[in-house]
Order: sequence, then structure tokens, then C-alpha cells
Amino acid sequence: MSSVIDVFYACADAVVRGELISRESKRDKEFHFQDWFGKRLDELNAHYDVAGRNTYPDYPLVMRPEGYEIKGLAYPGREASYDANSQMPTGLHNGRRIFYVFGRYPVTDENEYAVHDLVICDGDFLNADHDYVHKNKHVKGFGTYGDIMIRDRKMYVAPTPFGLVENLERQVTLILPESEEVDDRLQVAGELIRTEAQNLVVGYKFDLQTNQIQADTVPNPNAGREHRFVAYRIQGDRGPSVRMK
Repeated sequence: MSSVIDVFYACADAVVRGELISRESKRDKEFHFQDWFGKRLDELNAHYDVAGRNTYPDYPLVMRPEGYEIKGLAYPGREASYDANSQMPTGLHNGRRIFYVFGRYPVTDENEYAVHDLVICDGDFLNADHDYVHKNKHVKGFGTYGDIMIRDRKMYVAPTPFGLVENLERQVTLILPESEEVDDRLQVAGELIRTEAQNLVVGYKFDLQTNQIQADTVPNPNAGREHRFVAYRIQGDRGPSVRMK
């Protein structure tokens, strides 16, 4: 059994209790929500490896083959997509099941503030491809003297649940595959379906003279296949039902 329901319940309880996000200074633009989530794992006595700032996922658990990747989003602000530096979103990485935690917080000059809303979702809701392996490559010989290296360091821009699903505003929501077993602490808030695309991008070409980029695609053998998910909230919650945008 995954620990995600316990983790979700701890997060929802912390939001209800008014546990604030704390940042050390205004320069701390990324890790304050990550630290808030880490405290929830500590409350559960969930053991995790202390990962570096550029490792993936942010919280790899020790006793279970799963991990949590944390994405804090300022509100109001960009919410429909996020930048995934060096790692495409996925539901499985190095044998670990991956969950994504999206938390929105207010734009403020204060160093303590409440969580505006929160979504934990199975990584497969963002991308169900488990076979792609991210690697950075390079080519040499660029420039007048042929001694400049071009490094291909990919950044992925992926949708967030806030960009995919309606009625997440001011709510705490969990999104899991339809096949997932849950307990009676949760109630269904809606059913969500993601459908595989007609084509798959298998490569790209960049022309250094025209600065044009072109994708190479192939037909997706699973085009039209539906991936079904269920959105949950804490039992007794009276928030609105969710649906795909």
C-alpha cells in the first residue's frame, strides 16, 4: 500500500489547522513550500533521504518505493504550467512511484502565509510514459575557432492540475488512478480522463542559422487510449466536484 493517503490527510489537516508556510527571507523563492511539506512527512515519522537541491524527486522515501516532487506556485500568478528542469514528469522513476505535490500560496511581502490550495496527484496524471530516460548531451566544434561546446540541457514545460482540472480553487484534492484502493477517510470529488495523443514526439532538430526548432513525430500506437483517474477530498468536505477543463 502506498503512503500517499496518509500524506494527503496530513497535508489537509495542516491546511485546516492553519499551519503556515515560513520562508527565511524574500530571496527564498523556491524551497519554503517544500519545507512545509517536509514537516508533514516528519509528523508522520516517514523516513526519507535528504536530497540535494537539484535531485529528483525532492523527497524519496526510504521504507517505501515512492517519492514526492514538490511544486510551489505563487497566487495569483502562473498556474496552468510549470518548468520541469532536467526531469520530465512521470509516475515512475528509478523504480519509485512518483507523486507530485502542487501548493499555491499568496504573493505577499510577509515571511509567513497560509496555503491557498493544494493538489497531490499521481505522476501518471501528468505523463504516463515510464520508458523515457532524460539525458543531457553535447556537441563540440561550434564557433569561429571550433572550440565551443553546445550543451543540450532540456527543460520541460508541463501542465499543472490547476491547468487541467476545474474547481480546485481553495480546495485540498488528491488525484489517483481509478484502480487505486482508498480508505473511508476519502470521498470522491470527480472522475477525470486523460486521452493519449495521436502522435508522439521522438526527437527534434534545431537550426543554428535560422533559430528554428522542428519536432520529429511518429504515430502513437496507443492513440485514443484513456487513462482514468479519480479525484478525492477528505470525507465530509463540501467543496465543488471537479472535472477536466
